[in-house]
Amino acid sequence: MTKSLHHEGELIVAIGKDGLRIPTADAMNHVYGYSLGCDLTRRDLQSAAKAKGRPWDAAKGFDGSCPMSPIIPKEELGDLHDCLQLVLTVNDSIRQQAAIGTMIYSIPEIISHLSELFWLRAGDLIMTGTPAGVSDIVEGDRVSISCGSLMPCNFVIGRAE
Repeated sequence: MTKSLHHEGELIVAIGKDGLRIPTADAMNHVYGYSLGCDLTRRDLQSAAKAKGRPWDAAKGFDGSCPMSPIIPKEELGDLHDCLQLVLTVNDSIRQQAAIGTMIYSIPEIISHLSELFWLRAGDLIMTGTPAGVSDIVEGDRVSISCGSLMPCNFVIGRAE
């Protein structure tokens, strides 16, 4: 189904309280917890769709396109410190690594901005963006994403059906 599958390791924010037009200063009151996930992209399908000016839904949304770790309530974790490193490895080799404090937008900024566009509802999951180092993965690759005391996201790339 694809000749070019890419990984994008990301911190996931789980919303715990509904909100619309949430001020940045109040955004963290809407967070239930955190997880780690991998936004998988079929890059060849995405490129073909982009070239034709078409949507790339099939490149981003497909069976198994976002493996993630269990959500940990923020009360169990405490504050996520900006110095925490999000690390993605493939077959034990680091491919992506960056401090969460170096994200383009902070978690409160992301929540506030999205709530200007959509109602955020308890249970919504927000992917916060990926560090540099996105690259190909193939069948049999072992992928692991870690960040501080969050439960890691571990998976193996299976055979395409």
